[in-house]
Amino acid sequence: MNPFRTGQLVMFTVRYDRSWHFFELPFYILLGVFGGLYGAFVMKWHLRMQAFRKRYLSQYPILETTVLAIATAILCYPNMFLRIDMTESMEILFLECEGGHDYDELCDRQNRWGIVFTLLCATLLRTLLVILSYGCKVPAGIFVPSMAIGASFGRMVGIVVQALYEAFPNAAFFAACEPDMPCITPGTYAFLGAGAALSGIMHITVSVVVIMFELTGALTYILPSMIVVGVTKAVADQCGKGGIADRMIWFNGFPFLDNKEEHTFGVSVSHTMTAKPLALPARGLTVGDVERILSETKYQGFPVVEDPETNILLGYIGCTELRYALERAKRHQIVNANARCFFVPQDVPGTAVTPSAAIPAVSFDDMAETASAMSVDFSKFVDPTPLAVHPRLPLETVMELFKKLGPRVILVEYHGRLTGLVTVKDCLKYQFQVEAHENPKDDSALKAGQDKLWHVIRRIANWIGGTVGTYSGGRLRLSEGMSPPSSAALEGHGGRAGHNAELELEDREHVPR
Repeated sequence: MNPFRTGQLVMFTVRYDRSWHFFELPFYILLGVFGGLYGAFVMKWHLRMQAFRKRYLSQYPILETTVLAIATAILCYPNMFLRIDMTESMEILFLECEGGHDYDELCDRQNRWGIVFTLLCATLLRTLLVILSYGCKVPAGIFVPSMAIGASFGRMVGIVVQALYEAFPNAAFFAACEPDMPCITPGTYAFLGAGAALSGIMHITVSVVVIMFELTGALTYILPSMIVVGVTKAVADQCGKGGIADRMIWFNGFPFLDNKEEHTFGVSVSHTMTAKPLALPARGLTVGDVERILSETKYQGFPVVEDPETNILLGYIGCTELRYALERAKRHQIVNANARCFFVPQDVPGTAVTPSAAIPAVSFDDMAETASAMSVDFSKFVDPTPLAVHPRLPLETVMELFKKLGPRVILVEYHGRLTGLVTVKDCLKYQFQVEAHENPKDDSALKAGQDKLWHVIRRIANWIGGTVGTYSGGRLRLSEGMSPPSSAALEGHGGRAGHNAELELEDREHVPR
């Protein structure tokens, strides 16, 4: 087996000859604190960067990635740990200094503080680049960059601890170390720092310990890894809930309910449901009416009622099934736009055509004579027992139904009559409204700062474009100028993450038939 094309079963082969000591626990805790603070810091500023990108840079994806690539190359090349690939850098930082392993005097005691400064610069610069680059139009992740940041910080801490031991070898704090023998392994701190940063940014615990063991095979440091990850989780939970993936789900307004969250709203589902939704009568519609409804609406399905006056609920049909049934019927060329549609079984045999695999034998003469009078039976595609709840059912219970059963929609009925429906987006919309009311925020200063930054970027871009055009005699033109964002973009993306405008939640309106 050669999964990484390196002749190794794991990505980073590390062999630590020495075990860890109890006096190293405070430094392990320091790494855990760093991991939690790193995750909170990156997520906070990354969301602000995403808001800025969504508001101003969405029209310039290629230009943005080009500028980021050039800036990354210019900033990273002078640093020896940023110049090479991140996986190669981590492999170097994980190594022990014994055994002839060295990289640009990484293990040189004479150049120790220069290496510490270089690692500090690498940590800060890579953190900045992660905030700016993650989320741009380039297929990239957050796992390896976070591990590389944690590894550089951990190696820096390990070198400092090693320097303290060598400066005070007889101190009581280092009593567990054997005299005249190496005691501190800086590579283990890089290993633990990588796990701490990964745990802090993703808010995962046990998985990080398993991932680090699978990547390195370092079984000796499982317990320190658990200690570091535990401290990271404690710090990260104090700074906010959810990892960067969860934050991006909320930021983009995806209809997702977190199983780990619990809410107490104290209201019934009738406060969030969509009253009088568009419903299909069991009889009376034509194929043309159904096609018009499908083309004019973007709903995922429709309730089926006996008639619009009584609103007695009979079932629910999804748009996918409805389109499939229409296409199936059209392929047999036995219906037209005036054909009647039935969503319940008909009592009179032979009056309706069910668009299924088994089609009754019909001669071409009979088909031509009765084509205008034929009807389409959709009853086999209707769910006669949809998930329905009482209007007074607590909203928390409805959200639990969405989490555990995963339906697209839950219908609300009272004494058999359809009174409304509720979706995951309706629940999230109400949740965000409550959170915004309980924790109001004034983002005017942030928006003003973004406007100033965009103004500076535009001036720099226009100056560069004009300079290049002047010196090239007009033969090279970088762009036509960066125009300010439209008012729609400002209204749609100017709010905070989780705001109604950001969610783009649309209300279901009644479409007249």
